[in-house]
Amino acid sequence: MIKNYFVLLFIVLVSCNKTIKKEATKKNEKPNIVFIFTDDQTYTSIHALGNNEIITPNMDAMVKAGTTFTHAYNMGSWSGAVCAASRAMMNSGRFVWRANKFRKNWYKKDSVSLSKSWSKMMEAAGYDTYMTGKWHVDAPAPLVFQNTVHIRGGMPGDAWDHAKMKQKFDSISKIKGAKSADIMPNGYNRPLSENDKSWSPTDTTKGGFWEGGKHWSEVLKDDAIGFINQAKEKDNPFFMYLAFNAPHDPRQAPQEYQDMYSLDNISVPKSFLPEYPYRHNIANGDDLRDEALAPFPRTEYAVKVHTKEYYASITHVDAQIGKIIEALKKSGKMDNTYIIYTADHGLAMGRHGLIGKQSLFDHSMRPPMVIIGPDIPADKRSNADVYLQDVMATALDLSGAEKPTYVEFNSFLDIAKGERKESHYKSIYGAYLSVSRMIRKDGFKLMVYPEIDKILLFNMNEDPEEMNDLAGDSANKEKIKTMFDELLVLQKQMDDPLDISDIYKKFYKN
Repeated sequence: MIKNYFVLLFIVLVSCNKTIKKEATKKNEKPNIVFIFTDDQTYTSIHALGNNEIITPNMDAMVKAGTTFTHAYNMGSWSGAVCAASRAMMNSGRFVWRANKFRKNWYKKDSVSLSKSWSKMMEAAGYDTYMTGKWHVDAPAPLVFQNTVHIRGGMPGDAWDHAKMKQKFDSISKIKGAKSADIMPNGYNRPLSENDKSWSPTDTTKGGFWEGGKHWSEVLKDDAIGFINQAKEKDNPFFMYLAFNAPHDPRQAPQEYQDMYSLDNISVPKSFLPEYPYRHNIANGDDLRDEALAPFPRTEYAVKVHTKEYYASITHVDAQIGKIIEALKKSGKMDNTYIIYTADHGLAMGRHGLIGKQSLFDHSMRPPMVIIGPDIPADKRSNADVYLQDVMATALDLSGAEKPTYVEFNSFLDIAKGERKESHYKSIYGAYLSVSRMIRKDGFKLMVYPEIDKILLFNMNEDPEEMNDLAGDSANKEKIKTMFDELLVLQKQMDDPLDISDIYKKFYKN
């Protein structure tokens, strides 16, 4: 009897020891990281974050399940293709102007630069890496990721190619009497009126996201689930880079998603203008592809039509994200997986009379940003300023890898976990080409338009839509000087090639 008792006790102790070891091993395992990336999605385009017009049940669920950064920013761009600059910064870890220099080395197949990219660093940390969707980075994706499929370019379809559109614009605009309607390919410069039926977002013959026979967002969802099914059979942690092309134009989605929205229920933005008065001074002319999508001057009807298509595209993406997350849950890996969701920048969609992302207004600089994970607080909001490109440093932080000195962006993991409240940045810097610079600090934003020596100041707490320029108020003279001086310091830190040092003096002379 006593002998049997000790045998039983031994079995129990061995079993407990195995369980403890198993749990310890689980705790020591590196977490899986799934990066979900949309294109052209502004921070105000999620129902749970205050937009009552849009339908986003799965994005809402992510907001509920994790920590949302309400003030995430894209640092800017050296190109009208803002998405390319955003992705170069994110994958290289370098601030905007140094990322522009660094990206050129990625053309070299055997370049050491490849080893310094985000995915290669994750691979070096022991991760299996997967990528599908929009890449738009100079380095070939198959050389950066171990597993790739359906790598997409900047835009779907030749008809939507900016270079070809601009070439057509340049050639036809020289003809006397030529109008924008003569210049733009199908899908641009519309709708001209309520009777304009020249474009349908569900017409598969238009190509775009329908090229290949299946909508690209659905293809990406299938790829992602395929990756998950591969990864769940392996012991290695995985890093997935899932980059949707949507809701970038052409904003196409199946009919059932279009039918979810009525123009009667879509509002016009508070900051709507028929035309932004300084658009030509900030390189938002008639030949800028994004701006050419809708007619000049803007009409409320045209903005509503484009917004309806935008919402439908986002809701369609939302459905695919839901299926990806469901596959993660079924894989048994979810308990040790972090999801980071964001977009490459925002989009104007009629605000300030603009349609695209080529400005430093918040609607164009700010995407949504959510992180979900085992130790990330649920249903939490942080208003700490972050850059969306901080995702790379955050993933490295999660992996246990040491951040290299050349990675200039910061992990926001400590903020997400509640270990830190304030931003890692004293202020937020923004730049677009040589036509605009920006600094945001302490609830104020200073914008500079160098081509016309124009300075604008906005109180972002009282005026989040950036409608009331306070720069002309003499009471703000000292604040403008302080912010301008700090912007000059940031320019030096960023290797910014543009000299704006004389603009402040000219501003006060006038």
